[in-house]
Amino acid sequence: MFVPGKAFFGIGSVSKVGDLMGDGMKKAIIVTDKNLAKHGTAKKVEQILTARGVDTVIFDSVEPEPSVETTDEAASLAKKFGAQAVVGLGGGSCLDVAKAVSVLLTNEGSAANYQGLGLVKKPGVLKVMIPTTAGTGSEVTFTAVLIRRSDGFKGGINDEKLFADYAILDPELTVTVPPKVTASSGMDALIHALEAYTSRYATWFSDMFAEEALRRIGKWIRVATWNGRNLEARSQMQYAAYMAGLALVHAGVGACHSLSYPLGGMFGVGHGVANALLIPHVVRANALCCPERYTDVLRWLGYIDEEAKINPRDGALLCAEALEELLEDLELPTTLESLGVGITEKHFPEMAEKALAVSRPMENNPRVFDKDLCIKIYEEAMK
Repeated sequence: MFVPGKAFFGIGSVSKVGDLMGDGMKKAIIVTDKNLAKHGTAKKVEQILTARGVDTVIFDSVEPEPSVETTDEAASLAKKFGAQAVVGLGGGSCLDVAKAVSVLLTNEGSAANYQGLGLVKKPGVLKVMIPTTAGTGSEVTFTAVLIRRSDGFKGGINDEKLFADYAILDPELTVTVPPKVTASSGMDALIHALEAYTSRYATWFSDMFAEEALRRIGKWIRVATWNGRNLEARSQMQYAAYMAGLALVHAGVGACHSLSYPLGGMFGVGHGVANALLIPHVVRANALCCPERYTDVLRWLGYIDEEAKINPRDGALLCAEALEELLEDLELPTTLESLGVGITEKHFPEMAEKALAVSRPMENNPRVFDKDLCIKIYEEAMK
């Protein structure tokens, strides 16, 4: 049990990024996306580093569902520049690419060579992660999820060498995030905590972080989504996302994550949206495996009073209904059909096979999923 790296939290904490560069560190790459480059956030970080005497280059081509090819391109730029540190700035996609770039600077070959578990041979260079959304928890996890454009395979580089050295959690950087992104990333954090709490490998230590995250998300996700200028809501959500990430690190996630991978790999659906759409159906499928735990989640999300007595079976099934209500409040998609990306029932067998291939979350899940059950979940989520 441990908490990886060191985190700085609070309004204005982004100013610390220059102080985190070690003595003799003269060059850093900032890995971000075009939106953050356009709105000046990347420039702000660059100016802080420049004032510290660190030359920077900005890579701003990270896409919403990041690819192996983009990661290799960023690593190539970092090598040519001679980067001694990597600063990830943005949502989970940017942070995942940044973590991968760090280890590609010290390990040969493509990012594709390291998709799997424990395949990275050498530690990477200094990694500083600055999330601008509250959801993925990538700033505290050891995973970088990437898609191979060649075949649509979506898989993670999973290795302890990807843990960030530092995380900077500045709620002020999340204020301009639009409602849909706030909602989908917030749901991603919720699902991290929920699946960690119901994981077969949950412990008292991971439970502590999961409960903290779920209580805060239940109270603040709607406020953060529909009143983005509320710094209290933004602060609470960013803290909750970090807690959910810690729960994930220690207990893992479950079937919802595996089932969401084909939506991203085959159809380009954003990770948070895919998870959010599927989670009520997965909870319903899992409900009777650990009903007391799903009832806890229902309570922590604020749907029943702390002291209210409820049959665990009823509580577990109500948890699925509560999540459906939450999706409606956040105006997130609730059916595969509504995504408008061309998913049809003929795709379900292939999607099920690809979901089962994402074996670690499936292994964590309280219920054993087979191909038929995966297809059933997709069918339920279709309309």
